[in-house]
Amino acid sequence: MKALSRYLATPLVLIGGLLSFGWLLVAILAPLIAPYDPLQTIQPLMRPLNSGPNGEFFLLGTDMLGRDIFSRLIWGAQTVVIYSTLATLTAYVFGLSLGLVAGYAGGRTDAVLCYLANVVLSFPVLVLYIVIIVVIGASPLNIVIAVTFSSAPAIFRIVRAITIDVASRDFVKAAITQGESTLRILFVDILPNTTGPLAVDFCLRLGYTAITIGTLGFLGLGLPPPTPDWGGMVNEGRGMAIAFPHLVIFPCIAISSLTLGLSLLADGLREVNDAKERQA
Repeated sequence: MKALSRYLATPLVLIGGLLSFGWLLVAILAPLIAPYDPLQTIQPLMRPLNSGPNGEFFLLGTDMLGRDIFSRLIWGAQTVVIYSTLATLTAYVFGLSLGLVAGYAGGRTDAVLCYLANVVLSFPVLVLYIVIIVVIGASPLNIVIAVTFSSAPAIFRIVRAITIDVASRDFVKAAITQGESTLRILFVDILPNTTGPLAVDFCLRLGYTAITIGTLGFLGLGLPPPTPDWGGMVNEGRGMAIAFPHLVIFPCIAISSLTLGLSLLADGLREVNDAKERQA
């Protein structure tokens, strides 16, 4: 409870948490709070705060196909939250495991894994995403694969550096002397000491992944239509954005607010971790 109160007393954590978990709550409750079916055609190009021919009320208006933008944003939150979280977690499984192995084993194993990570990291991230999606096609699974392949090397480097530092400490040497298994040393002795920096990186990377999904959707390489997708909504409305700005403004606000929340949360967690280190 004391640790939780310390986090909640940090304004950045509080504000970032409210934005981030607010969207998480929206994603979970999407079937309950969305007023209309996100694929239902009602009345095309209705402006915000207007009513339809049968008394329907459109808080954020409708798109060119007559679909309620508010409902599509809500269901789009579910899409972004699920796939960005799944992709980031999958990237962490690979990056974390390989980083622990490389940092602890050293030698040739470390050299080979570092070389492979550097090869992947030498490519511009967005170009790498586009190439992967173009080659294997656009689908939820392929987006997870693309994000995992592109993000895991960066996570690997962070975990490797922390592992090298922690592995040199006395309690790890004592564990080796006592004959503990390598797996126990990696996941019981070393891994818990990486949680602070990794929690910060996870929040930032989750925001980057949400932006990536939006960018791929904007480029027409995201989730296949008619799946509600914030980036796809911006792409669909950009041709009429001058006459009907609500088509692109609200999806952009959604992407920005989620990313801002995760960034603020990451900064707040970093601030708390730095305070802990100064007190130690």
